[in-house]
Amino acid sequence: MVQMKTSRGHPARHMGARQIYEALRDQILGRVYGADGLLPSSRALAHELGVSRSTVTVAYEQLVAEGFIDMRHGARPRVARAVTDVGRAGTASRASSRRPRLSAYGERVRQAAPRAEPPARNPIANFRYGDLSPSDFPVLAWKRAVVAAMTRRREKLSYDEPCGSLRLRTALQAYLWRSRTVRCDVDQIVVVNGSQQGLDLCARLLLDSSDRFVMEDPGYLMARRVFSATGASAVPIPVDTDGLETERLAKTEARLAYVTPSHQFPMGGVLPIARRHQLLAWARRFDAYVIEDDYDSEYRYDTKPVPPLHALEGSDNVIYLGTISKTLSPTLRIGYLVVPSGLQSVFSAAKQIMDRHTPLAEQDALATMLESGGYDSHVRRVRRRNGERRQTLLDALHRRFGERIRIEGAAAGLHVVVWFRDLPQTCEAALIEAARARGAGIYPVSALFDQRRSPRRPDGVGLIMGYAALEARQIERGCQLLAQAVDQVRPRR
Repeated sequence: MVQMKTSRGHPARHMGARQIYEALRDQILGRVYGADGLLPSSRALAHELGVSRSTVTVAYEQLVAEGFIDMRHGARPRVARAVTDVGRAGTASRASSRRPRLSAYGERVRQAAPRAEPPARNPIANFRYGDLSPSDFPVLAWKRAVVAAMTRRREKLSYDEPCGSLRLRTALQAYLWRSRTVRCDVDQIVVVNGSQQGLDLCARLLLDSSDRFVMEDPGYLMARRVFSATGASAVPIPVDTDGLETERLAKTEARLAYVTPSHQFPMGGVLPIARRHQLLAWARRFDAYVIEDDYDSEYRYDTKPVPPLHALEGSDNVIYLGTISKTLSPTLRIGYLVVPSGLQSVFSAAKQIMDRHTPLAEQDALATMLESGGYDSHVRRVRRRNGERRQTLLDALHRRFGERIRIEGAAAGLHVVVWFRDLPQTCEAALIEAARARGAGIYPVSALFDQRRSPRRPDGVGLIMGYAALEARQIERGCQLLAQAVDQVRPRR
Protein backbone atom coordinates (compact mmCIF):
# COMPACT_ATOMS: atom_id res chain seq x y z
CA MET A 1 0.00 0.00 0.00
CA VAL A 2 1.38 3.42 -0.96
CA GLN A 3 1.32 5.84 2.02
CA MET A 4 0.65 9.41 0.99
CA LYS A 5 -0.12 12.30 3.28
CA THR A 6 -0.90 15.95 2.91
CA SER A 7 1.45 18.66 4.15
CA ARG A 8 -0.40 18.55 7.50
CA GLY A 9 0.30 14.85 7.89
CA HIS A 10 -3.27 13.63 7.28
CA PRO A 11 -4.04 10.81 4.80
CA ALA A 12 -4.48 12.20 1.31
CA ARG A 13 -7.87 12.26 -0.36
CA HIS A 14 -8.81 13.93 -3.63
CA MET A 15 -5.14 14.58 -4.41
CA GLY A 16 -4.24 16.30 -7.64
CA ALA A 17 -1.70 15.03 -10.16
CA ARG A 18 0.93 17.46 -8.88
CA GLN A 19 0.58 16.25 -5.30
CA ILE A 20 0.77 12.61 -6.37
CA TYR A 21 3.84 13.33 -8.49
CA GLU A 22 5.63 15.11 -5.61
CA ALA A 23 4.79 12.38 -3.11
CA LEU A 24 6.05 9.61 -5.42
CA ARG A 25 9.17 11.58 -6.31
CA ASP A 26 10.05 12.07 -2.65
CA GLN A 27 9.51 8.39 -1.93
CA ILE A 28 11.72 7.40 -4.87
CA LEU A 29 14.50 9.73 -3.73
CA GLY A 30 14.08 8.38 -0.21
CA ARG A 31 14.70 4.87 -1.57
CA VAL A 32 11.31 3.66 -0.38
CA TYR A 33 11.06 1.37 -3.41
CA GLY A 34 14.71 0.30 -3.45
CA ALA A 35 16.71 -0.58 -6.57
CA ASP A 36 14.52 -1.21 -9.64
CA GLY A 37 11.49 -1.06 -7.32
CA LEU A 38 8.03 -1.49 -8.75
CA LEU A 39 5.36 1.15 -8.26
CA PRO A 40 1.62 0.36 -8.23
CA SER A 41 -0.21 0.27 -11.54
CA SER A 42 -2.09 3.44 -12.41
CA ARG A 43 -5.42 1.62 -11.88
CA ALA A 44 -4.44 0.27 -8.46
CA LEU A 45 -3.03 3.59 -7.21
CA ALA A 46 -6.09 5.50 -8.46
CA HIS A 47 -8.37 3.09 -6.55
CA GLU A 48 -6.24 3.38 -3.39
CA LEU A 49 -6.18 7.18 -3.44
CA GLY A 50 -9.75 7.66 -4.52
CA VAL A 51 -8.88 9.62 -7.64
CA SER A 52 -9.40 9.12 -11.35
CA ARG A 53 -6.98 6.93 -13.26
CA SER A 54 -6.21 9.82 -15.62
CA THR A 55 -4.96 11.88 -12.63
CA VAL A 56 -2.47 9.15 -11.72
CA THR A 57 -1.48 8.78 -15.35
CA VAL A 58 -0.57 12.47 -15.55
CA ALA A 59 1.61 12.11 -12.42
CA TYR A 60 3.35 9.02 -13.86
CA GLU A 61 3.98 10.75 -17.17
CA GLN A 62 5.71 13.62 -15.35
CA LEU A 63 7.92 11.15 -13.45
CA VAL A 64 8.83 9.47 -16.75
CA ALA A 65 9.64 12.83 -18.35
CA GLU A 66 12.01 13.71 -15.51
CA GLY A 67 13.68 10.29 -15.56
CA PHE A 68 12.48 9.00 -12.20
CA ILE A 69 10.64 5.92 -13.53
CA ASP A 70 10.55 3.70 -16.61
CA MET A 71 7.25 2.54 -18.09
CA ARG A 72 6.48 -0.18 -20.59
CA HIS A 73 3.10 -1.10 -22.03
CA GLY A 74 1.38 -3.74 -19.94
CA ALA A 75 3.91 -3.57 -17.07
CA ARG A 76 3.97 -1.72 -13.75
CA PRO A 77 6.15 1.40 -13.54
CA ARG A 78 9.68 0.76 -12.27
CA VAL A 79 12.21 3.07 -10.58
CA ALA A 80 14.80 4.10 -13.15
CA ARG A 81 18.21 2.52 -12.56
CA ALA A 82 19.91 5.87 -13.09
CA VAL A 83 18.06 7.30 -10.10
CA THR A 84 19.13 4.37 -7.93
CA ASP A 85 22.76 4.68 -9.04
CA VAL A 86 22.82 8.41 -8.32
CA GLY A 87 21.34 7.85 -4.89
CA ARG A 88 23.87 5.14 -4.13
CA ALA A 89 26.76 7.35 -5.28
CA GLY A 90 25.49 10.26 -3.21
CA THR A 91 25.30 8.07 -0.12
CA ALA A 92 28.83 6.80 -0.66
CA SER A 93 30.07 10.33 -1.23
CA ARG A 94 28.52 11.55 2.00
CA ALA A 95 29.88 8.61 3.94
CA SER A 96 33.43 9.18 2.71
CA SER A 97 33.39 12.99 2.75
CA ARG A 98 36.06 14.74 4.75
CA ARG A 99 35.59 17.70 7.04
CA PRO A 100 34.95 20.85 4.97
CA ARG A 101 38.04 22.89 4.19
CA LEU A 102 37.91 26.23 5.99
CA SER A 103 40.09 29.29 6.14
CA ALA A 104 42.29 29.78 9.19
CA TYR A 105 39.62 32.13 10.54
CA GLY A 106 36.88 29.59 9.84
CA GLU A 107 38.82 26.85 11.58
CA ARG A 108 39.31 29.00 14.67
CA VAL A 109 35.60 29.82 14.73
CA ARG A 110 34.73 26.13 14.38
CA GLN A 111 36.98 25.17 17.28
CA ALA A 112 35.67 27.94 19.50
CA ALA A 113 32.01 27.44 18.63
CA PRO A 114 29.92 27.35 21.80
CA ARG A 115 28.19 24.13 22.66
CA ALA A 116 24.48 24.49 22.12
CA GLU A 117 22.66 23.85 25.37
CA PRO A 118 19.23 22.29 24.90
CA PRO A 119 16.68 24.83 26.12
CA ALA A 120 14.73 23.96 29.21
CA ARG A 121 11.20 22.94 28.36
CA ASN A 122 8.73 25.48 29.71
CA PRO A 123 10.89 26.52 32.67
CA ILE A 124 9.06 27.94 35.65
CA ALA A 125 11.87 30.43 36.21
CA ASN A 126 14.79 30.93 33.82
CA PHE A 127 17.52 33.02 35.47
CA ARG A 128 19.47 33.47 32.21
CA TYR A 129 21.27 36.78 32.04
CA GLY A 130 20.52 39.01 29.03
CA ASP A 131 16.81 38.21 28.76
CA LEU A 132 14.33 41.07 29.25
CA SER A 133 10.65 41.00 30.07
CA PRO A 134 8.37 41.57 27.05
CA SER A 135 6.04 43.52 29.34
CA ASP A 136 8.77 46.16 29.78
CA PHE A 137 9.05 46.94 26.08
CA PRO A 138 7.39 50.27 25.13
CA VAL A 139 5.21 48.77 22.42
CA LEU A 140 3.04 51.80 21.66
CA ALA A 141 5.90 54.32 21.66
CA TRP A 142 8.07 52.09 19.47
CA LYS A 143 5.18 51.34 17.12
CA ARG A 144 4.46 55.05 16.64
CA ALA A 145 8.14 55.74 16.01
CA VAL A 146 8.46 52.92 13.47
CA VAL A 147 5.26 53.89 11.64
CA ALA A 148 6.48 57.48 11.43
CA ALA A 149 9.81 56.27 10.04
CA MET A 150 8.17 53.99 7.47
CA THR A 151 5.67 56.61 6.26
CA ARG A 152 8.20 59.43 6.00
CA ARG A 153 8.53 60.13 2.29
CA ARG A 154 12.09 59.87 1.04
CA GLU A 155 13.42 61.33 -2.17
CA LYS A 156 14.69 57.89 -3.14
CA LEU A 157 15.37 54.47 -1.68
CA SER A 158 19.13 54.17 -1.45
CA TYR A 159 21.97 53.06 0.78
CA ASP A 160 22.74 55.42 3.63
CA GLU A 161 25.86 56.42 5.51
CA PRO A 162 27.77 53.32 6.73
CA CYS A 163 28.30 54.89 10.18
CA GLY A 164 24.58 55.40 10.69
CA SER A 165 22.00 58.06 9.95
CA LEU A 166 23.09 61.58 10.80
CA ARG A 167 19.85 62.06 12.72
CA LEU A 168 20.48 59.10 15.04
CA ARG A 169 24.14 59.91 15.57
CA THR A 170 23.20 63.48 16.50
CA ALA A 171 20.59 62.19 18.96
CA LEU A 172 23.12 59.74 20.43
CA GLN A 173 25.70 62.50 20.80
CA ALA A 174 23.27 64.48 22.96
CA TYR A 175 22.17 61.41 24.94
CA LEU A 176 25.73 60.33 25.72
CA TRP A 177 26.57 63.79 27.01
CA ARG A 178 23.53 64.17 29.29
CA SER A 179 23.53 60.56 30.56
CA ARG A 180 27.22 59.58 30.58
CA THR A 181 29.18 62.88 30.29
CA VAL A 182 30.76 61.55 27.08
CA ARG A 183 31.92 64.37 24.79
CA CYS A 184 32.41 63.42 21.14
CA ASP A 185 31.87 64.63 17.61
CA VAL A 186 29.03 63.16 15.60
CA ASP A 187 31.57 61.77 13.14
CA GLN A 188 33.13 59.64 15.91
CA ILE A 189 29.90 57.66 16.39
CA VAL A 190 29.44 54.42 14.44
CA VAL A 191 26.02 52.74 14.63
CA VAL A 192 26.35 48.95 14.59
CA ASN A 193 24.13 45.89 14.68
CA GLY A 194 24.42 45.31 18.40
CA SER A 195 27.53 45.45 20.55
CA GLN A 196 28.70 42.13 19.11
CA GLN A 197 29.23 43.69 15.68
CA GLY A 198 31.05 46.54 17.37
CA LEU A 199 33.43 44.04 18.96
CA ASP A 200 33.86 42.25 15.65
CA LEU A 201 34.82 45.50 13.90
CA CYS A 202 37.39 46.23 16.62
CA ALA A 203 38.81 42.72 16.35
CA ARG A 204 39.16 42.79 12.56
CA LEU A 205 40.68 46.26 12.42
CA LEU A 206 42.97 46.22 15.46
CA LEU A 207 44.22 42.64 15.91
CA ASP A 208 46.52 40.39 13.90
CA SER A 209 47.07 36.71 14.59
CA SER A 210 50.43 37.47 16.22
CA ASP A 211 48.92 39.99 18.69
CA ARG A 212 47.77 39.65 22.26
CA PHE A 213 44.71 41.15 23.96
CA VAL A 214 43.85 41.65 27.62
CA MET A 215 40.65 40.14 29.01
CA GLU A 216 39.10 40.42 32.44
CA ASP A 217 39.03 37.04 34.18
CA PRO A 218 36.22 36.18 34.60
CA GLY A 219 34.79 38.20 31.74
CA TYR A 220 32.40 38.40 28.82
CA LEU A 221 32.75 35.15 26.91
CA MET A 222 31.51 36.43 23.55
CA ALA A 223 34.13 39.19 23.55
CA ARG A 224 36.91 36.67 24.17
CA ARG A 225 35.60 34.51 21.33
CA VAL A 226 35.40 37.30 18.77
CA PHE A 227 38.94 38.48 19.56
CA SER A 228 40.33 34.93 19.60
CA ALA A 229 38.80 34.27 16.17
CA THR A 230 41.42 36.60 14.70
CA GLY A 231 44.15 34.25 15.94
CA ALA A 232 45.30 36.69 18.63
CA SER A 233 46.09 35.33 22.10
CA ALA A 234 44.15 36.24 25.23
CA VAL A 235 45.99 37.52 28.30
CA PRO A 236 43.62 36.94 31.22
CA ILE A 237 43.97 39.46 34.05
CA PRO A 238 42.17 38.66 37.33
CA VAL A 239 39.44 40.86 38.77
CA ASP A 240 38.63 41.55 42.42
CA THR A 241 35.80 43.41 44.12
CA ASP A 242 36.99 46.63 42.44
CA GLY A 243 37.29 45.22 38.94
CA LEU A 244 40.40 44.68 36.82
CA GLU A 245 43.63 44.35 38.83
CA THR A 246 45.41 46.97 36.74
CA GLU A 247 48.71 46.71 38.61
CA ARG A 248 49.21 43.37 36.85
CA LEU A 249 49.33 45.22 33.51
CA ALA A 250 52.69 46.89 34.20
CA LYS A 251 54.75 44.45 32.13
CA THR A 252 51.95 43.15 29.91
CA GLU A 253 52.38 44.10 26.27
CA ALA A 254 49.18 43.73 24.27
CA ARG A 255 47.42 45.35 21.34
CA LEU A 256 44.17 46.07 23.14
CA ALA A 257 42.31 45.54 26.41
CA TYR A 258 38.60 44.75 26.74
CA VAL A 259 37.13 46.06 29.99
CA THR A 260 33.78 46.72 31.68
CA PRO A 261 34.89 49.36 34.21
CA SER A 262 31.51 50.81 35.18
CA HIS A 263 30.05 47.41 36.12
CA GLN A 264 32.49 44.53 35.71
CA PHE A 265 30.88 41.58 33.99
CA PRO A 266 30.01 39.36 35.73
CA MET A 267 31.30 40.20 39.23
CA GLY A 268 29.91 43.75 39.39
CA GLY A 269 32.96 45.72 40.57
CA VAL A 270 33.39 49.41 39.74
CA LEU A 271 36.92 50.34 38.68
CA PRO A 272 38.30 53.04 41.04
CA ILE A 273 39.66 56.26 39.61
CA ALA A 274 43.28 55.33 40.41
CA ARG A 275 42.98 52.08 38.45
CA ARG A 276 41.29 53.90 35.58
CA HIS A 277 44.24 56.23 35.21
CA GLN A 278 46.59 53.25 35.56
CA LEU A 279 44.78 51.51 32.69
CA LEU A 280 44.94 54.60 30.47
CA ALA A 281 48.64 55.06 31.23
CA TRP A 282 49.25 51.43 30.22
CA ALA A 283 47.42 52.02 26.92
CA ARG A 284 49.54 55.07 26.15
CA ARG A 285 52.77 53.25 27.04
CA PHE A 286 52.14 50.33 24.71
CA ASP A 287 50.13 52.29 22.10
CA ALA A 288 47.22 49.96 22.79
CA TYR A 289 43.48 50.53 22.57
CA VAL A 290 41.03 50.12 25.45
CA ILE A 291 37.56 48.90 24.48
CA GLU A 292 35.18 50.16 27.17
CA ASP A 293 31.97 48.12 27.11
CA ASP A 294 29.38 50.22 28.95
CA TYR A 295 26.75 47.54 28.52
CA ASP A 296 24.27 48.31 31.33
CA SER A 297 25.27 51.65 32.85
CA GLU A 298 21.60 52.73 33.00
CA TYR A 299 20.96 50.32 35.88
CA ARG A 300 22.47 51.71 39.07
CA TYR A 301 20.12 51.51 42.01
CA ASP A 302 22.04 53.22 44.82
CA THR A 303 24.04 55.92 43.03
CA LYS A 304 24.18 57.75 39.73
CA PRO A 305 25.93 56.04 36.82
CA VAL A 306 29.72 56.02 37.15
CA PRO A 307 31.46 58.33 34.61
CA PRO A 308 33.09 56.24 31.89
CA LEU A 309 36.77 56.01 30.98
CA HIS A 310 35.99 57.95 27.84
CA ALA A 311 35.15 61.01 29.93
CA LEU A 312 38.62 61.17 31.55
CA GLU A 313 41.61 63.09 30.32
CA GLY A 314 44.13 61.04 28.40
CA SER A 315 41.43 58.77 26.95
CA ASP A 316 42.49 59.20 23.32
CA ASN A 317 43.01 55.43 23.02
CA VAL A 318 39.54 54.51 24.34
CA ILE A 319 36.82 53.04 22.12
CA TYR A 320 33.45 53.40 23.85
CA LEU A 321 30.82 50.70 23.19
CA GLY A 322 27.13 51.11 24.03
CA THR A 323 23.92 49.23 23.27
CA ILE A 324 20.14 49.35 23.67
CA SER A 325 19.96 45.58 24.19
CA LYS A 326 19.61 46.03 27.97
CA THR A 327 17.16 48.93 27.83
CA LEU A 328 14.83 48.27 24.89
CA SER A 329 15.43 44.77 23.51
CA PRO A 330 18.29 42.52 22.40
CA THR A 331 16.19 41.61 19.36
CA LEU A 332 16.55 45.10 17.84
CA ARG A 333 20.33 44.73 17.32
CA ILE A 334 21.30 48.36 17.67
CA GLY A 335 24.55 49.43 19.30
CA TYR A 336 27.09 52.17 18.82
CA LEU A 337 30.80 52.86 19.02
CA VAL A 338 32.55 56.12 19.83
CA VAL A 339 35.93 55.77 18.16
CA PRO A 340 39.02 58.05 18.24
CA SER A 341 39.01 60.55 15.37
CA GLY A 342 41.92 58.80 13.66
CA LEU A 343 39.91 55.58 13.37
CA GLN A 344 36.65 57.03 12.07
CA SER A 345 37.34 56.57 8.35
CA VAL A 346 38.57 52.97 8.60
CA PHE A 347 35.65 51.96 10.85
CA SER A 348 33.26 53.56 8.36
CA ALA A 349 34.87 51.66 5.47
CA ALA A 350 34.79 48.36 7.38
CA LYS A 351 31.13 48.82 8.30
CA GLN A 352 30.30 49.48 4.65
CA ILE A 353 32.11 46.33 3.54
CA MET A 354 30.47 44.26 6.26
CA ASP A 355 26.80 45.11 5.71
CA ARG A 356 26.49 48.61 4.16
CA HIS A 357 24.69 50.01 7.23
CA THR A 358 22.28 49.20 10.05
CA PRO A 359 18.56 49.15 9.00
CA LEU A 360 17.28 52.71 8.65
CA ALA A 361 13.73 52.30 9.97
CA GLU A 362 14.98 51.15 13.35
CA GLN A 363 17.59 53.93 13.40
CA ASP A 364 14.92 56.54 12.74
CA ALA A 365 12.61 55.04 15.35
CA LEU A 366 15.33 55.15 18.01
CA ALA A 367 16.22 58.71 17.01
CA THR A 368 12.56 59.71 17.48
CA MET A 369 12.50 58.25 21.00
CA LEU A 370 15.78 59.93 21.92
CA GLU A 371 14.70 63.32 20.56
CA SER A 372 11.29 63.25 22.22
CA GLY A 373 12.56 62.19 25.64
CA GLY A 374 10.61 58.95 25.37
CA TYR A 375 13.76 56.85 25.63
CA ASP A 376 14.87 58.55 28.86
CA SER A 377 11.40 58.10 30.34
CA HIS A 378 11.44 54.44 29.37
CA VAL A 379 14.86 53.94 30.98
CA ARG A 380 13.61 55.46 34.25
CA ARG A 381 10.56 53.19 34.19
CA VAL A 382 12.44 49.94 33.54
CA ARG A 383 15.12 50.91 36.07
CA ARG A 384 12.39 51.14 38.71
CA ARG A 385 10.85 47.81 37.67
CA ASN A 386 14.16 46.01 37.62
CA GLY A 387 15.04 47.54 40.96
CA GLU A 388 11.93 45.88 42.34
CA ARG A 389 12.82 42.55 40.73
CA ARG A 390 16.33 42.81 42.12
CA GLN A 391 15.03 43.36 45.64
CA THR A 392 12.62 40.45 45.28
CA LEU A 393 15.48 38.17 44.26
CA LEU A 394 17.76 39.33 47.07
CA ASP A 395 15.00 38.84 49.65
CA ALA A 396 14.14 35.40 48.30
CA LEU A 397 17.77 34.28 48.26
CA HIS A 398 18.43 35.48 51.82
CA ARG A 399 15.22 33.86 53.04
CA ARG A 400 16.02 30.50 51.42
CA PHE A 401 19.77 30.33 52.06
CA GLY A 402 20.69 32.84 54.76
CA GLU A 403 24.39 32.81 55.59
CA ARG A 404 25.07 29.87 53.30
CA ILE A 405 25.48 32.21 50.33
CA ARG A 406 27.50 35.28 49.38
CA ILE A 407 26.08 37.72 46.82
CA GLU A 408 28.18 39.98 44.61
CA GLY A 409 27.32 42.67 42.07
CA ALA A 410 23.91 43.56 43.47
CA ALA A 411 24.33 47.36 43.38
CA ALA A 412 23.81 47.65 39.63
CA GLY A 413 22.97 45.84 36.43
CA LEU A 414 20.45 43.11 35.69
CA HIS A 415 22.08 40.15 37.44
CA VAL A 416 23.76 39.07 40.64
CA VAL A 417 26.45 36.48 41.29
CA VAL A 418 25.58 34.02 44.05
CA TRP A 419 28.27 31.91 45.72
CA PHE A 420 27.23 28.83 47.70
CA ARG A 421 29.55 28.43 50.67
CA ASP A 422 28.66 24.78 51.30
CA LEU A 423 28.77 23.49 47.71
CA PRO A 424 32.16 22.44 46.29
CA GLN A 425 32.88 22.92 42.59
CA THR A 426 32.33 19.19 42.02
CA CYS A 427 28.61 19.71 42.70
CA GLU A 428 28.13 22.25 39.90
CA ALA A 429 26.94 19.98 37.10
CA ALA A 430 24.64 18.03 39.40
CA LEU A 431 23.11 21.25 40.75
CA ILE A 432 22.41 22.61 37.26
CA GLU A 433 20.73 19.36 36.23
CA ALA A 434 18.73 19.06 39.44
CA ALA A 435 17.47 22.64 39.19
CA ARG A 436 16.69 22.20 35.51
CA ALA A 437 14.67 19.05 36.21
CA ARG A 438 12.53 21.08 38.59
CA GLY A 439 11.99 23.92 36.13
CA ALA A 440 14.63 26.45 37.20
CA GLY A 441 17.22 27.53 34.62
CA ILE A 442 20.54 28.38 36.30
CA TYR A 443 23.95 29.20 34.82
CA PRO A 444 27.43 28.79 36.37
CA VAL A 445 29.88 31.66 36.60
CA SER A 446 32.74 29.18 36.11
CA ALA A 447 32.11 29.20 32.35
CA LEU A 448 33.20 32.86 32.24
CA PHE A 449 36.70 32.17 33.58
CA ASP A 450 39.59 31.55 31.20
CA GLN A 451 39.58 27.77 30.96
CA ARG A 452 43.37 27.61 30.59
CA ARG A 453 43.92 29.04 34.05
CA SER A 454 42.43 26.38 36.28
CA PRO A 455 44.02 27.78 39.47
CA ARG A 456 41.96 30.95 38.94
CA ARG A 457 38.68 29.10 38.69
CA PRO A 458 36.45 29.22 41.78
CA ASP A 459 36.61 26.53 44.44
CA GLY A 460 32.87 26.61 45.08
CA VAL A 461 29.71 26.82 43.01
CA GLY A 462 28.81 30.29 41.76
CA LEU A 463 25.76 31.21 39.69
CA ILE A 464 25.12 34.27 37.56
CA MET A 465 21.42 34.95 38.06
CA GLY A 466 19.58 37.34 35.75
CA TYR A 467 16.20 38.65 36.83
CA ALA A 468 15.09 41.20 34.22
CA ALA A 469 12.80 38.74 32.39
CA LEU A 470 11.04 37.44 35.51
CA GLU A 471 8.09 38.59 37.56
CA ALA A 472 8.04 38.47 41.36
CA ARG A 473 6.15 35.17 41.59
CA GLN A 474 8.57 33.51 39.17
CA ILE A 475 11.56 34.73 41.16
CA GLU A 476 10.06 33.44 44.42
CA ARG A 477 9.18 30.07 42.92
CA GLY A 478 12.54 29.80 41.15
CA CYS A 479 14.44 30.34 44.40
CA GLN A 480 12.29 27.70 46.08
CA LEU A 481 13.14 25.21 43.32
CA LEU A 482 16.81 26.16 43.52
CA ALA A 483 16.80 25.53 47.28
CA GLN A 484 15.34 22.07 46.68
CA ALA A 485 18.06 21.33 44.12
CA VAL A 486 20.79 22.52 46.50
CA ASP A 487 19.44 20.27 49.27
CA GLN A 488 19.49 17.35 46.84
CA VAL A 489 23.13 17.72 45.78
CA ARG A 490 24.73 19.09 48.95
CA PRO A 491 27.33 16.68 50.33
CA ARG A 492 26.16 14.96 53.52
CA ARG A 493 28.35 15.11 56.58
